[in-house]
Amino acid sequence: MTMRRSLPPLATLRAFEAAGRRLSFRGAADELGVTPTSISHQIRLLEQTLGLRLFHRETRRVRLTAEGAVLLPVLRDGFDAFAEAIDQIRGRRAAGVLTLSAPTAFVAKWLVPRLADFRAAHPACDLRLHASDSLIDFARDGVDVAVRYGPGPYSDFDAHRLLAERVTPACSPHLAIRSVGDLRHHTLLHFETPTWPAWLRHAGVTGVDGRAGIRFSDEGHVIQAAIAGQGIALLSDVLTADELTSGALVQPFGPVLDAHPYWVVRPRHSVRKADVEKLVSWLVSAAAGSVPIGAKPNVAFRATP
Repeated sequence: MTMRRSLPPLATLRAFEAAGRRLSFRGAADELGVTPTSISHQIRLLEQTLGLRLFHRETRRVRLTAEGAVLLPVLRDGFDAFAEAIDQIRGRRAAGVLTLSAPTAFVAKWLVPRLADFRAAHPACDLRLHASDSLIDFARDGVDVAVRYGPGPYSDFDAHRLLAERVTPACSPHLAIRSVGDLRHHTLLHFETPTWPAWLRHAGVTGVDGRAGIRFSDEGHVIQAAIAGQGIALLSDVLTADELTSGALVQPFGPVLDAHPYWVVRPRHSVRKADVEKLVSWLVSAAAGSVPIGAKPNVAFRATP
């Protein structure tokens, strides 16, 4: 039987892996539910045990040493494998069930209308949707695949760019908004970023209060408000493709702003690799068939006030 050399305490390895992955002691502390001081203590203990430094500690950040850069991916992959194995033996994932996590508005506006296509292509796969705008933990939350919105890349996972998103003013055709100057007479609908003040600066528009109007905490709600004629919003071409094609929403003028892309993300190790591959391949294929902004018949940009 092969004898394994004595390993450092598991707590020190967990602290180092989290801090190295995030390049932040505070971020590691938040992830593991301890204090930054505890993380610092565990890492110093690990460095003493190994007899070498794993981080360069600077005033506002930390950087991996050459030795730390060698150790990190080994631990990261090991902890991923532990999580997958433990998840499997606990039976947290029912046989044949795939769990896909995605932002709430993305699930409602993009994913749900396409689910029949997935069922037709893979009738043996039972798909469970986990709609959440919070960052998920694959092992803890029992998630197989996630759609994430952000700048990327997600170096800790297998990640593929899914959809590029652009944002433009959009409203109900019943408002009869024709030019940028009409913004002065209509309600601005707000949802996070990009903000109306940022768009107005980019467009070179003055005389419009970009902070006035109605604010929403849910992107799906601001889309519905725009469809209902409650005002004009900065909306995603990804999430409103159907409404823009049908004419329920129109884009009265530009400019169009580039936003973050959507990514399909999964752990590098999966106990259900074949099923996960099917889901990822279907998502990529469905995204490739999405209609880009500017290819819709109701677009009529007017950039002059």
